[in-house]
Amino acid sequence: MQLITSASTNADELEIYKQSYRQLGAINQELQKKIIEIETNHKQSYQQLYNEHLILQDKYDLLVYKRFARSAEQLLADEKQPFLFSEEAGQPQAEEETPQELETVASFTRKKGGGRKPLGANLERRPVTVDIPESEKTCACGAVLTRIGEETSEKLVITPPEIYVLKTIRPKYACRECEGTEDEGRPTVRIAAPEPAIIPKSIASPSLLSMTITQKFERHLPYYRQEKQFAQIGARISRQDMANWQQQVYAFLKPLFDLLEAVIKTGPVMRMDETPVQVIGEEGREDTQNSYMWLALGGPPDKKVARYEYRPTRAAYNAREFLQGYSGYLQTDGYEGYDCAVKGLPGIIHAGCFAHVRRKFFEAAKINKKPQSAEQGIKYIRRLYQLEDALRSKWKDDLEKFQEERKKEAVPILAEFKEWLLKRVGEVPPKTLLGEAVNYTLNQWDKLIKYIESPYLTPDNNAAENAIRPFVLGRKNWLFCQSVGGAKSSCGMFSLIETAKLNGLVPQEYLTALFERAPYASTPEDWENLLPWNIKLPV
Repeated sequence: MQLITSASTNADELEIYKQSYRQLGAINQELQKKIIEIETNHKQSYQQLYNEHLILQDKYDLLVYKRFARSAEQLLADEKQPFLFSEEAGQPQAEEETPQELETVASFTRKKGGGRKPLGANLERRPVTVDIPESEKTCACGAVLTRIGEETSEKLVITPPEIYVLKTIRPKYACRECEGTEDEGRPTVRIAAPEPAIIPKSIASPSLLSMTITQKFERHLPYYRQEKQFAQIGARISRQDMANWQQQVYAFLKPLFDLLEAVIKTGPVMRMDETPVQVIGEEGREDTQNSYMWLALGGPPDKKVARYEYRPTRAAYNAREFLQGYSGYLQTDGYEGYDCAVKGLPGIIHAGCFAHVRRKFFEAAKINKKPQSAEQGIKYIRRLYQLEDALRSKWKDDLEKFQEERKKEAVPILAEFKEWLLKRVGEVPPKTLLGEAVNYTLNQWDKLIKYIESPYLTPDNNAAENAIRPFVLGRKNWLFCQSVGGAKSSCGMFSLIETAKLNGLVPQEYLTALFERAPYASTPEDWENLLPWNIKLPV
């Protein structure tokens, strides 16, 4: 009986041990799962923190680079200089050894290098002879010296511009006999009518108006500085006077601005850009809020127009109002407002800008410790630009052939570039500079490749950026506009000057002729004759 009890006890204990073992095994499995989960979370947290570190480091390095290094979009590797933030900077790199080959170079005539460039042949020459005294023109033998040649040198002389007061005299006539009573149909005192002027009863002549406007909007000289210049020559012209003249000129030339607005929509391509401007005294807005100067560049190839327009915001509807009635290609940067603006406008095809893509890859290459990946993206873009330049030079007189050749040769480069982008998008953190460059390019891809569809399109929107640059340079000097009316009239002056430049005219000469002839314009044909591509300037 005792043996049976002992055996039963052992069996119970064994079962208890088994249960405990199973429980311990389950607990161990749970612990193992938690350990794996903790390790996974730790790795994920570490990777997330590391990625955030990379992003912040990229931003910091880029800010330092922009502050202290050159801003040109040129690879330092091309200049054989080390990268500013590279850990390998300063360490000598082994040169790649290449087998030496003998090369036969044909003889050539070397051009004389250096030297001063000659002054333009169109400049007036006023000869001045510097001769030796007559007493030295006789030889010791008694013979008179013979002139055997001469040495010439040239200096550029600048005299102040001719400034004078044009005094217009209009004689008055009257009859001393009847004092006009016998000629009631005509005035008693007869005098010639004053000549029409763009600003009646003003001291501002067309030449003065054109000078003050081009000084401010082409040479970036604010009115308060011009006021000081006039004071130095004894002419008291206040900045308020010049600002008022600007407003009156803008109002008088409205028919011309309407014509420019119509012409800009007749071209095959319109390019747009925008930049902030501060306007004082806007109703319902703080003086510190940004308004925007919008630019549209377009028109037929032989009638190019730059149109500036002030708007209080950067909203998409502003661009949409620009585009009303237009049909063709629209080329812009990656601002999403343009995408919204073209929705519902079926006649517009939106094209992108490779210059902005290239800029993002340059920023990534500038601060990356291993910039080769970003440089590879730049190399693809460079190939597209080199192809563009070569084909435009070769087929400049045959746009159809240029379009055919560009499409044939650019498509394989674009396909290779996109394949590289799709590979890199999964390999780099999306918020690093390189990741942002890759993702931006892929998001813009459909618009970027549109340029191969038209010979009038280029890979980038640089034409618009170049046209808006004068405004940006001027803004650094005059800082803000004093009123909404001043902002609008400034847009008009920029439009006239940049349109004149696009059509090969000297802005001050064009504005002088325009201000002289505009008061006589009375019909639409008269105003059309004053457009930059129609006006005939004095030789």
